[in-house]
Amino acid sequence: MIKSALSALPLGLAVAAAGALLVGCSGSVHVGSSDPKLSKDKLADTVATKLASTTGQAKPDISCPEDLAGKVGTTTRCTLTASDGSTLGVTVKVSSVEGKQINFDIKADATPTPAKN
Repeated sequence: MIKSALSALPLGLAVAAAGALLVGCSGSVHVGSSDPKLSKDKLADTVATKLASTTGQAKPDISCPEDLAGKVGTTTRCTLTASDGSTLGVTVKVSSVEGKQINFDIKADATPTPAKN
C-alpha cells in the first residue's frame, strides 16, 4: 500500500517519503538556553539532514514555520518542496527533552500536494 502511494510522487518526494515512512527518523539537537527551543532554520536544516541520511539522497528543501519548543509532545509542521514545486508535509514531534537537548521524531505525509500552476 505504501509503495503504490509513493509511486505517484515525484522521485525526490517518493524517496524522502519512503525513508521517513518506512524507516522513520528522529533527531536530536543541543540548544543553548535554559528554556530549550530550536529555531525554525536550525530545525529545517536538521530535518533535511536526517531525511537525506535516511534515504541516501541529497538534502531536500525543507522549511519550518516556527521555532520548536523543547516540551514533550510539542509538534510543528514543516514542508518539503521538490524541484517541480510539489510539496510534502513533514510532522516533527518532540519525543523527549534531556537538559538542553531536544529529541524529536520526523514523519513525512504519504501524499504530496501538486505544484501550483
